[in-house]
Amino acid sequence: MTSSGSGHRQVRPVEFLDVRRISFVEHPAPALTPWEQGEMDRLWAGTRARNPATFDGPLVASLGVDLPAPGVLVARWARLSYRYRALRVLRAAGDVPGSVFATVLLPTERGLVVGRGAPSTAAPGRWTLPGGSVEPPADGHPLDGEALRRDAARELAEELGVRFADEELRLFAVTRGRRFGSLGFHFLAPPVTCALVLRRHGELVAAETGHGAGPELDEVGFVSSPAEADRLGPGADYLPQVLRRYGDAV
Repeated sequence: MTSSGSGHRQVRPVEFLDVRRISFVEHPAPALTPWEQGEMDRLWAGTRARNPATFDGPLVASLGVDLPAPGVLVARWARLSYRYRALRVLRAAGDVPGSVFATVLLPTERGLVVGRGAPSTAAPGRWTLPGGSVEPPADGHPLDGEALRRDAARELAEELGVRFADEELRLFAVTRGRRFGSLGFHFLAPPVTCALVLRRHGELVAAETGHGAGPELDEVGFVSSPAEADRLGPGADYLPQVLRRYGDAV
């Protein structure tokens, strides 16, 4: 496929990795120069000033992947925190740790569920599948496919109030961002009704508002195609391609 009039092949934001077996190998955090450390701290202070609710929480960062055999993915990762994302403006894209995140495709009679990030989140106003950054496992526990599945189920409960046992989610697709190499693990959940999603999300919003907190997703929607998602507003870079692949699979 080529871009109109350009003669060049269109480059999609993410690529799909054909993965049947996944393993993770932990590495030390990337070394920073004194200048990078100072600039990262300065940029983080600016982020905190704009949004005091921002939390420098722990996350799993991708340092790259190896594909030693068909269907086998070996992901190199490190324990970082959110402030390290400032490296995206301090280094060339190929020398920046990528995100590792998990999402859930939740089917309904009106399409997959998507949510809009609340103002207090890292991506305010952006439409995404329910999910979020993968957190490092506790000491003595491995980072593996089961840990990713648990993170996906936890994010679904925290963002929508919809709960599934971990084993009810199955890996649907793995994506890698072409710019920073971020890894997305996309899980498919059993179908539910729109009414249930709206009720559970409404209950969650009421409970969190009652405790003085806001929801992570301030609005939910249902989409069956990239065009429908585009009409909602700005979305995650992976969203059109994952929606298209899901549409082709059902």
